[in-house]
Amino acid sequence: MAITNNEIAIKTTYFSILGNTFMAILKGLTGYFGNSYAIIADAIESTTDIFSSLLVLFGLKYSNRPADKNHPYGHGRAEPLITFLVVGFLISSAIIIAYESIHNILTPHEMPKSYTLFILGGIIVWKEYSYRLVIKRSKETNSSALKADAWHHRSDAITSIAAFIGISIALILGKGYEAADDWAALFASGFILYNSYLIFRPALGEIMDEHLYDDLIDKIKQESIKVHGIIDTEKCYIRKTGMQYHVDLHAIVDANITVKEGHELSHKLKTFLMQNMPELGHILIHIEPNNTN
Repeated sequence: MAITNNEIAIKTTYFSILGNTFMAILKGLTGYFGNSYAIIADAIESTTDIFSSLLVLFGLKYSNRPADKNHPYGHGRAEPLITFLVVGFLISSAIIIAYESIHNILTPHEMPKSYTLFILGGIIVWKEYSYRLVIKRSKETNSSALKADAWHHRSDAITSIAAFIGISIALILGKGYEAADDWAALFASGFILYNSYLIFRPALGEIMDEHLYDDLIDKIKQESIKVHGIIDTEKCYIRKTGMQYHVDLHAIVDANITVKEGHELSHKLKTFLMQNMPELGHILIHIEPNNTN
């Protein structure tokens, strides 16, 4: 039995939860014993990442509930709503990092330990790998929540890179540059805020049924005319719900066929599209007569 998109997304989210938990502990210990406030701020972000990944997990499980009387199109809209909450966690992380960075810039402290650079190097490689894995799964499953989770990994890698650069500057230039890693963390917080907007915007478009799916519409139209009896297609509207796309399609058929034959053609077309495009969910076919005469 083939694994579903939802199952892939849920397994990927468990990967994020375990990875973020390990990173939060590693960063916290490294920052505390290595005298790096930037890494401690990074650990705070990883801690918020754990909770955001738990939210993603809840959203994925809830959005996969089948349609019912009160939700005839299913529960997929829960996913972009969860994405909004995840973006909220990202913004909160950025604000916390910025606040802690400014506080630490104004507070004299010891020079970071040199060994923190080796640990940060490993963290950067791991977080970038995590980003690439999760973003790949988000594209495979059409999951906006998973995409937001992926950007948590990327923002984590960015803050770690900033800490690496800042600590390197502090160690190279010496006394008087102890706060270089804090300045780097402050810069990273601004980048995280920018990424928050990039994640928020598509999720908002999904909620508002914004027209974003030209390539998918073209594919649906190309597939539709492969069905014998379908002359062409006219209007095609798409709205994304969770990991599936709901379609309203106007199909053009011979004007001389019976109502029964037109009805059968619509079912035939619907079945064909669902078999060949598993990403499609609810499909409504409207039959239009061919008006060439």
